[in-house]
Amino acid sequence: MSVGFEDPGEAASAVLSAVVARVVALADRLGVPHAEVFGTAGLSVASGVPEPVVKALLSGRPAGEPDVQARFLQRLDLLRRTRLKPNGRRYTQQEIADGAGMSRQQAGALINGDRRPTMEHCDALQRFFRVHAGFLTAEDPEALAGALQRTEQELLQKLAEREAAAALDDPLERLLQDHGVRGIAWRAAQLPTDQHRDKVAEWLDMLLESVKRPES
Repeated sequence: MSVGFEDPGEAASAVLSAVVARVVALADRLGVPHAEVFGTAGLSVASGVPEPVVKALLSGRPAGEPDVQARFLQRLDLLRRTRLKPNGRRYTQQEIADGAGMSRQQAGALINGDRRPTMEHCDALQRFFRVHAGFLTAEDPEALAGALQRTEQELLQKLAEREAAAALDDPLERLLQDHGVRGIAWRAAQLPTDQHRDKVAEWLDMLLESVKRPES
């Protein structure tokens, strides 16, 4: 073990492996290139994990885990480089201090590594930079898994939208979506004679035959 490093928790690594497998399955189902969902530069920015470590973790290789202080400084430096002001410039120490509700001296000591951060410091800085809770403190596998879980949610949304669009092309699905089973039955019950209701049943049989939905 290298000085100042510790092995990441096995639980976090297991979670990461599971998320990677789910994202791969969703990407394959949607026809999305793996390079698009596993771009290491984008995942590094989203998770705060250095790009070489992202590459190692995605390959299943162990990667040295920095201690809490080193991780905080690493992630805070990434935030200052990637979360910029609307004019494209970095936030100054004074602007960070004002936005995080601390003195300039406190902000400077945290940024320069002269002071160990508390959870309150981390929460305030995460709110200022508008990143999720734990961005500055989560272990690398956990942080990367969190970024991929957000990718997973985006892929699930795309899948739901695709399936909804496909359902609109299915006449039976469209009928059920527009009226529902109870709605169809209620409308049929309003018909004046059995002959009319038989016509509805005959029409539904014809629709089902034309659709010929495969058994799941």
